Amino acid sequence: MRICFQLQVKHDLIDEYVSKHKEVWPQMLQAIEQSGRRNYSLFLREDGLLIGYYETDDDAASQAALDSDPRTAAWEAEMADFFVSLAGRPDQGAPRLSEVFNLEDQLAAATH
Repeated sequence: MRICFQLQVKHDLIDEYVSKHKEVWPQMLQAIEQSGRRNYSLFLREDGLLIGYYETDDDAASQAALDSDPRTAAWEAEMADFFVSLAGRPDQGAPRLSEVFNLEDQLAAATH
């Protein structure tokens, strides 16, 4: 399952947000990995538009694992102030984007 989400980083906090993500806390990295998320990336535009992407076998289970993991609470609380109009925890309160095209899926379908 491929998941893509969108957030808006406050313009005056963009540099700090980028800086914090150069070395994410090791315990947070472990929690993300152990939740079942993989191939996780964040992309940031100059105006603060943030697009996140990850893959997981079960997004609900992954979210539940992160929500109940004590290692994530402090990081997510610290990150919450970076975003415009966000209710809840950053990765879980972010609006999801619908996938409308995937090259590998269409190539696989075309060869069958």
